[in-house]
Parts: sequence; structure tokens; C-alpha cells
Amino acid sequence: MKLAVRSFWRSLRIWRVVLLLLARLWWDGQAFTYIGGITEQRRLRRSQRLAQWLVETLLALGSAFIKLGQLLSARPDILPAAWVEELARLQDRVPPFPFSQVEQRLEKELGPRCQEIVEIDAEPLGSASLAQVHRARLRSGRDVVLKVQRPGLEFLFRLDLVVMAQVAALLQRHPSWGRGRDWVAMAKECQRVLLRELDFRIEAEHAARFRQQFLEDPQIRIPAVVWELSSQRVLCLDYLPGIKITNREQLIAEGIDPTAVAELGATSYLQQLVRFGFFHADPHPGNLAVAADGGLIYYDFGMMGQVSPRLRRRLGAMVRAAALRDAAGLVQELQQAGVIEAGIDPGPVRRLVRVMLEEALTPPFSGEILQRISADLYDLVYGQPFRLPVELIFVLRALSTFEGVGRSLDPGFSLVAIAKPYLLPLMTSSGSGPSELFNDLSRQAAQVSTRALGLPKRLDEGLARLEQGDLQLQIRAGESDRLLRRLALSQQLSGQAVLLGALAIAAAVLAAGARPALALLPGVGALPVAWGWLRLSGRIARDLRLDRLS
Repeated sequence: MKLAVRSFWRSLRIWRVVLLLLARLWWDGQAFTYIGGITEQRRLRRSQRLAQWLVETLLALGSAFIKLGQLLSARPDILPAAWVEELARLQDRVPPFPFSQVEQRLEKELGPRCQEIVEIDAEPLGSASLAQVHRARLRSGRDVVLKVQRPGLEFLFRLDLVVMAQVAALLQRHPSWGRGRDWVAMAKECQRVLLRELDFRIEAEHAARFRQQFLEDPQIRIPAVVWELSSQRVLCLDYLPGIKITNREQLIAEGIDPTAVAELGATSYLQQLVRFGFFHADPHPGNLAVAADGGLIYYDFGMMGQVSPRLRRRLGAMVRAAALRDAAGLVQELQQAGVIEAGIDPGPVRRLVRVMLEEALTPPFSGEILQRISADLYDLVYGQPFRLPVELIFVLRALSTFEGVGRSLDPGFSLVAIAKPYLLPLMTSSGSGPSELFNDLSRQAAQVSTRALGLPKRLDEGLARLEQGDLQLQIRAGESDRLLRRLALSQQLSGQAVLLGALAIAAAVLAAGARPALALLPGVGALPVAWGWLRLSGRIARDLRLDRLS
């Protein structure tokens, strides 16, 4: 009974937040709510305020919604850029739970193996929504940290995920919000990812795989997993203390060169992406530290990213096209890799890619180029028929986050400049050897031969249509079409405004007559006209915003 009541009130609280968010979205989308008229700057300010409110609300709702916000920060195709930026800064810092519960959890999960722990600090090193970390010492003298999951977390997670699925089904049925988006599929994917976060055995596997990548590099430190003291809800790792990577003053005091640390971190990240394809997806300053000898330490392996083999296979061709500043060729490679949908107009994408290439490849290299590129991509994909895979968004977000860390160490830090030596091998080879090069040449020859064989038939069909008078030349001027459509909408808006004015005058005349109650008739008739006028105003405002993005 108690669990049922708890579930009811929890569901009610979540639905209250959802309905309040939808109401605020509707209000912010109406032109008449902006005193003095709607402008892009005013709309952006409201969007930022709503995003900040959303982040605070997710923090208040707890673990599952904090993780949901972090996942949604990788979806600029469904959220505005202001929301993505706010959610990307979402950090789950919550008060610790009592040490007595830590001891109970260890006893329950590890059983007799707890006897190997001879000393454990009651004060946690850190506390988050999923777990908290305690320093300990083993019977062998090994210093470790124990990551212990919060009690009762799985019940709350599963309850929240059920409500999330209900919310997704509601959004999917909405005529506007559901168009072009599969909210139900996204809810299922979030459920899969979030439930994996509860299993610390998966994080242990991530840590072990990540450590294996850098075994031959003594400057990169990843804590080893103590498997015999790890379980589904407890993770035991080696204790690797260090200086917080953004503490530049302490680094200098310890005789460590901050510029060298920034370059070491950039090098390690490029190796993760280009060489291994398995990377740390959350490199914020809390997850990075510097050892006493200047080595780089990574923490927290719950959020890791992976570059798919399909994207990696085409990476060489993409880099070559970028080096040649061939925007059209790069867009074609991105389409073939599935980064951009094949059936869309590539014009806006080509224009953006051309500008990005000019900025990224023209010295001197700007220290904020990756952040600007990420912002341009977010503006491009939101509300448009373009698709960026989550893996690529995680790559961009991780790189831009680390670029900010690098600039805190060295104001002249540029990840793009450091990346060149790692990208040169990709520019000279599209694969791992001569066989891959031969396969690439064979594919290109097959494409050319197919087009050549089909050319006579296409010419014959074109000439036949020309003889029969069926061949038509259609010229479409996109800017003219938009102006004509906006002009038509403006005429409708003016007509409805005139009609509203006439109805208001009629109501005033009737109200002053012998039977003032008749004034209600034009008032009632004015309601649907006023509603249509508001909808047209909102449509014109949306068209103006889309024009600015295209």
C-alpha cells in the first residue's frame, strides 16, 4: 500500500512538471505574449530562462531525470540550442547518504569479501545522484575507492521510466510536436541507456577497456578495476589522487607546465577518436586530474562514446575532402556515412560546411572554433530534416568541453592545430592497407561505369520527351517563394484584423442601442476570428525564425 501511494504521488509530481512545461512552451510560442512585439532576442531570452528552469526542475526530480537531461543534451535535432547548452552543464551534485547505509550495501553486495576492506573513510570523496565514492584500504595494503550505489535507486528509476514512456506517447500523438520525431523510440533508448547506468559491472568493463588502450602510454593513467570487490551496485577501483586539471595555480606551484598538460590531454583525446574509436564522453574538469609527475588521470567511466565502424571507415575520405576544402564532396561523404539524410536539399548544409572549413583550416586557428562549429550544427539540425547521429554529437560535445579545459590551462590552446598530425595519415589512406585502397578504386570505377551505361538511355528519354512536347523547365526561386507565402499570410492577417475591427464596432453600436444584450453576438463571432489571427501571427513568426537558420 505504501509503495502504491508513493508511486501515485511521484507520478503526479512528474506529470505536473510536464504539463507546466507544455503550458510555458505554448505561451512562449504566441506572438501576442511579447509586449512590444516578438523579436529574435526576446524569444532567445525566454528560451534561456525556460532552459534554466528545466535544469533546476530535473535536478529536483532526481537521478533518472538528471541522467535524462544529460542524454537529451546530445539531441540538438529535437531541442533548441539554448536548451542543449544548459543541459550540457547539468551536473548531479547531491548530498551524501548516511555511512551506515554504505556499510549495509557493501555487506549485502560483497558478503564475506568485505573482510578484505580493513579501512574505509566515512566521509565520501564525492556524492552524485547515482552513487557516492569512499576511499578505502585493502588487507593487501592497496589503496582503492569504492563507488556505492544509492539505496532504493532502482525502484525509483523504473517508476520514473514508466512515466517517461507515458509522456513520450502523449508527445507522439500531438500534431505538431510529434511530426518528424519518434518520441516513443527515444524513450525506449533512454530506458535502455539509463538501466545500463545502474549496472556498475558495465562501467567496470568500460574502465578496463579504456585502460587497455593506454597501457603503453605511461603519461595517461586510468585506475584499474578490483574485480573481486565489484558487483552490480559496487565498483572498486585503484585510488589515483591528483590535482584538479583546471587548478592552474597549483599546477605551476608543483612545477607542472599547464601547456604541456593541455597538449597531453588533446593528444590522448585524438588517439581515442582516431585510433581506438572508444572515448571518454564526459571530460569535464571533475573527471580529469593531473598526477604529481604531470601525467593525466581519467575518472568516471559511466558515460563512454564509441565511433561506429561505418563512420570510421569513411573518416579518411571526409578528412581528405575537408583538407581540399571540398564542401560538396564532404557533404556527399557525410550523406553516405548516414550523418545527413540522403533525401534532403543539401544546399544549406553545403553553405554551413563551406564556412566551417574556411574558419577551421585558415590560420591562425581560433581557440573557440569547435564551440562555434557545434553551435552552428545545433542551429542547423533543430527543426530541420537533418540528422546527426548521437555518436557524432557526443564527439563534438566532448571535444568542445575539452577545448574549454585546454584554454583554462593555456589561453592560446587550439585543438584544431594539435589535431593536424593525427589526421595526416587519414588523408593519405582511406583504410588499413592496399586491399582497402583497391576496393575503394573498384567502387569508384563501378559507380562511373554504371552512370556511363545509363547515360544513352537518359539522353534518349530526354530527346523523346522534347519531341513530344512533354519536357518542361521548372525554375524555383526559394527566396521568392518565401516572400510570396509571407505576403499571402500577411494579407490574411490584415483581412482578419479588419474583420475584428468591424465586429468590435458592431458590438459597440449594439451595446449603445435599446437591446445591449445583442452586442454578445458579434463578440461570440469574433472569437474564432481572433483565434485564427493569433495562429497566423505565430506562423509568420516561425517562418521568420526558419529563414534566419537557412
